[in-house]
Amino acid sequence: MERADSNMDAYSSLPVEKWWGDENLYLWQGFWFRLQYLQATQEVHNHFDAVPSDVILASFPKTGTTWLKALLYSIINRSSRDSLITNNPHELVPSLEVQIYRRDIASAHSPARSPSGGIFNTHIPYQLLPETIKTGECRVVYITRNPKDTFVSLWHFVGNSTKPWPLEMALERFCSGVVPYGSYFDHVLGYWKESLERPKKVFFISYEELKEDPKTHVKRLAEFLGCPFSGEDEEEKEVEEIVRSCSFERLSNLEVNKSSDRPTWLPLPYSSYFRQGGMGDHKNYLDPEMIKRIDTITHEKLHGSGLVFGI
Repeated sequence: MERADSNMDAYSSLPVEKWWGDENLYLWQGFWFRLQYLQATQEVHNHFDAVPSDVILASFPKTGTTWLKALLYSIINRSSRDSLITNNPHELVPSLEVQIYRRDIASAHSPARSPSGGIFNTHIPYQLLPETIKTGECRVVYITRNPKDTFVSLWHFVGNSTKPWPLEMALERFCSGVVPYGSYFDHVLGYWKESLERPKKVFFISYEELKEDPKTHVKRLAEFLGCPFSGEDEEEKEVEEIVRSCSFERLSNLEVNKSSDRPTWLPLPYSSYFRQGGMGDHKNYLDPEMIKRIDTITHEKLHGSGLVFGI
């Protein structure tokens, strides 16, 4: 393990690891970060002032964030959910550390809120969230996903950015937790434990649960967020319309999401967020030994937590 470059005074004492190509990750408070997101994470940690009406969508990368952004936006802004036709979900629900608090992009801005509050996304581990989120009255929705599918989706996403990421190397990094935002398991457990202690504060859901019964969970989310549906017949129609309008099939076929244009905050087009949208894709890429390795670590890390992924 190396140390950060000495000319970067603020980060010179942090442990450094190469994770892919020539890019370094920096270890801060037990989690690994790319430099630009570490700086932004510290800004969020120190300066983001959550208000009671805010909703924070938290997740580890590649666990269903884009889909849940669309769903949350549509649940909260029912009269304007057609905004998804012309806006990628990441523009409607911006990331605190990737879009808002970044120092290296011109589009960085102050958090924008409507009169009903703001909806923001973050991949920051629960342990590093600002106190105004952890102790305030805002609500947190956390989505996770089977670790094997999460890994394969992350491998594809990273490999598409500039050059391929060898699968064996990627697996080693994922299993050791040396990937952006650190260990998948530590990340998930932080939010899981908080959801058990404060279920009215943190709503925890898996991608698989949402895929298997989206209508039920859209209703649960609306209740949790304090904006339940009303009227039995009307409720059913509205829920069905939200599920339909936010489906992978519809979102991935909208022109805005098929665009090759790249946002200022990402070196990839919006289309890179719509690859497959299914479950069990890891079986197409991982051999039995790779699957066994992830399953073994999953058992070890999650044992006794009450969190099960059906492995």
